[in-house]
Amino acid sequence: MSDTSTDRLATDVLAACRSRKLMVVTAESCTGGLVSAALTAIPGSSDVVDRGFVTYTNAAKQEMLGVPEAILAAHGAVSAETAAAMAAGALANARAQISVSVTGIAGPGGATPDKPVGLVHFAARRGDRLLLREERFGAIGRDAVRAASVEVALGLLLALAADEDQAAGEAPGRP
Repeated sequence: MSDTSTDRLATDVLAACRSRKLMVVTAESCTGGLVSAALTAIPGSSDVVDRGFVTYTNAAKQEMLGVPEAILAAHGAVSAETAAAMAAGALANARAQISVSVTGIAGPGGATPDKPVGLVHFAARRGDRLLLREERFGAIGRDAVRAASVEVALGLLLALAADEDQAAGEAPGRP
């Protein structure tokens, strides 16, 4: 395996989760499973990675993660609200204590004036802590948007997993 920044981030996420006995679940749309792939590319990841959901369509987001139709109708699939609902739904449907979700427009199509190519929303959840992030990568190319999104998602997981305040007061199980 090459020593890329993504590999290092994934290794750090796994180590932080392992030391705190946290299991991870991912909920991905525009990345199509690349966050899970980055984590599971590291040998020994099975003690940390519970599962990953690839929910590319609105129907999949609703059926697999329980994202309310009202959120999708009001805010669209590419929104902070949908990302937050995806992260919560992933935890509700897994045996994990920490989740990350990614939803965006990798391009080249699918953009609107309000939601350009390269717009990606992220959410990471652990206990009652929710991190939301919006990135506007621009029209840097589909592969580049997806790769950059993986790094942001792993960074959010690492931030939550390494949060000592959470580790001290968190009970096992779902939020």
